[in-house]
Formats: sequence, structure tokens, C-alpha cells
Amino acid sequence: MIPMQSAPASTYQGGFSEPVFDAQTVFRQIMNAMARPGTIATFAPLTSPPAPLLAAMGSIAATLFDQDTTIWLEPTLSASRDVVNWLTFHTSAPLTTQAFEADFALFADAKALSSFENHAQGTQEYPDRSTTILLQIDSLLGGPPLQMSGPGIGDQACITPVGLPDLFCQQWAANGLRFPRGVDLMLVAPEGVFALPRTVKIAIG
Repeated sequence: MIPMQSAPASTYQGGFSEPVFDAQTVFRQIMNAMARPGTIATFAPLTSPPAPLLAAMGSIAATLFDQDTTIWLEPTLSASRDVVNWLTFHTSAPLTTQAFEADFALFADAKALSSFENHAQGTQEYPDRSTTILLQIDSLLGGPPLQMSGPGIGDQACITPVGLPDLFCQQWAANGLRFPRGVDLMLVAPEGVFALPRTVKIAIG
């Protein structure tokens, strides 16, 4: 008889200490960030997921993912047994190996983000059937300025993220041309989260 292998303690640890209250707190911050692009959503490090996931990424996952949301992990994350086990235990979300099938796509390595077209775009009738991409970057502050415009911003807003892919602005412009189809994006960093709905336009400078 083959003995059963138990999951490491880290799989069960590092989740919300007060699941209902913590999830409500994070959800309100995420919704505020989506409604006001350019606003940094900050919340205390409520989770401690295994590296390379940031605490903010773990908090978002524990809030938005459940058994009805399919997630896709870029290669760095999918190769980590600790990450896969932690997400499965704390969210119950099923994983897929097909990026186009996922409700959420997680990137710990921004360079692995090759094209938004690899992810579900939704349809003209159901644009909400698209992927939300969670992209970890080095920082939300200190990089080249990017000017944002669109709903929820007012005249204009400026963000200065560090660690975006080299062709990010071109990719995002192409994403906007597919409206109402296209992906939504969250930039996740140690300071917090920027939400970039597909309605937002970005220009360098």
C-alpha cells in the first residue's frame, strides 16, 4: 500500500485570518480601483502566499476566485507546486492550461505577457466573458510617466509603474481597439494595485 502524502503546512497557511471581513475589505478596494483608474488600492498584507506571489496578489485571489472561476498561471507559477497547492486550497478555483479559457490569468513574470490576444476577449454580445489579467510588476511608483484618460478618471491621470513589458503601451492600445471586447488588467506591486479597465487609454509622457 502506498502511503498518502500530506500537503506541506505552507499550503494551508497564509490565507485570510478573518475570511469574511478580510475579503469584504479587499473587494471594496478593488471595486474602488476599477471605478477610479489611476487610484492605488492598498490593503494590509492580509495573506502570505508562497513566492513568487506577492501578498496583494494572494489577497486578490482569495477574494475574487472561487469554484466557479477558472484560472490560468504563467509558466513560472504553474511550475511551482507550492503556488498551485496554495491557490487550490485557499480559493477552490479550477486551473486550466488553456489561457483562452480562463476567467483570470496570473503573471508573476511581466516578461511572460506576450499578447493580450492569447486570452479570452469576450464577445460583442457578452463582453464580460473575457479574461482579467493580474500582472505583478516591480513597483507602482518611480517609472516613466504614463498619461491615462477615460471613464472614472476626469480629465487625465498620470501613473509611473516600474517593470511593465517593453511593448505594453502598444499592446494596450490594440486592446482598446477591440472594445467592447478585450481584457481588463490589474497591476499588482508591493505598494498595492492599479486597475486598468479596457476603457482606459494610455499615452507615454
